[in-house]
Amino acid sequence: MKVYRLPDKITSLVFDMDLTLYTHPEYARVQIDNLIAIAGQKRGLSAQEAAREIEAARKAWAVSHNGQTTSLSSIILSWGFTMEDNVRWRETAYEPERYLVKDPKLRQTLLSLSSCRLGIITNNPVSIAARTLSCLGIEDCFQAVIGLDTFMIAKPNEISFLKMTELLQPSVNRNSAGTGSAGTAAAVTLDTGVSIGDRYDIDLEIPLRLGMGAVQVDGVEDVYKLPELLAGRLYG
Repeated sequence: MKVYRLPDKITSLVFDMDLTLYTHPEYARVQIDNLIAIAGQKRGLSAQEAAREIEAARKAWAVSHNGQTTSLSSIILSWGFTMEDNVRWRETAYEPERYLVKDPKLRQTLLSLSSCRLGIITNNPVSIAARTLSCLGIEDCFQAVIGLDTFMIAKPNEISFLKMTELLQPSVNRNSAGTGSAGTAAAVTLDTGVSIGDRYDIDLEIPLRLGMGAVQVDGVEDVYKLPELLAGRLYG
């Protein structure tokens, strides 16, 4: 775990989903492999050829962007496919039910953080997010979910974090993945929010630029430690 910034008082926690709320390297690899295979097939490439092209594109991006990483969605778009294609392929190729199980410790962790507002921003479609949260047994722990198909734009982007701040206001009773808790009555602002994810360039760099706090985790084991880390800072 690496802490980049923590507000003195925290009104919202915005989580990445995959490899943040669960640790399952095999499922993470299957997601990537399946999506690359589909995109490659549409280009007339084998899965191996498509993987090599993806790796070359990632390296070229890093060289031209000071070592930063880019998302698989961005590379697929650069191949001439649409975000609608990307969303549709993910919805048909991903099966969280085959890999993930309920995590009582994660649920208890999130409940212990529920004095503030909880949201998710993911580069998977909202439908996949809902299925994933259900598999983990935490579908009612979040007040809002923003997915790849919400704005048809992948992280990193500013619009998702700005919109999440709006959705997590106490007066906005929206829950894309469950009922959620009532949470705090304090106004949610960027400078009292914290973004939590496993990739700095994708999950944390823009939130930090927007004035949010940021915590990089290496998987759900680090998420379990958040109540202790954030003790005394959560509003409520």
